[in-house]
Amino acid sequence: MRKLSNSELNRLSIPEFKQAKKIPCVVVLDNVRSLNNVGSVFRTSDAFLVEKIYLCGITATPPHREIEKSALGATRSVEWEYYDETVDAVKRLKKEGYTIYSIEQVDQSIRLQDLSLKNDKKTALVFGHEIKGVSEEVIQLSDHCIEIEQFGTKHSLNISVCAGIVIWEVFKKLREN
Repeated sequence: MRKLSNSELNRLSIPEFKQAKKIPCVVVLDNVRSLNNVGSVFRTSDAFLVEKIYLCGITATPPHREIEKSALGATRSVEWEYYDETVDAVKRLKKEGYTIYSIEQVDQSIRLQDLSLKNDKKTALVFGHEIKGVSEEVIQLSDHCIEIEQFGTKHSLNISVCAGIVIWEVFKKLREN
């Protein structure tokens, strides 16, 4: 066994990525304050062919050195758009036919492992502020909420870890369809 070199990984160039078929999924960041978390979501979105990221509210936008530290160039490959208000981005996505899934702990959440995307053609995943989570207004606009079961003492995961887990699961489920 040997570690592969970067050239052996056969990754897409940025122009090839932009032309590649994406999964029918967008990510919405609802007031995410950490620029490292924003960069990590860009990098994960690049890895799993997410269509676009919507950066909302206090969420920082590229170009920014702190975002780039964790994005490692993914801000140039993944399309993004900024909205002052997350509610406006979510309303637009609903009009465009996206099913809105907020990642939040609510009384009627769907456990991630139980999520079925068989009937959803277009999926939007909303990730919230590191402390406050997804805003109540956005939860009320959501079609569903997804929760990652946890078994330790903490109440939540870091948003970049959460996004990695959820985007990977959604990628797998959408590719199966």
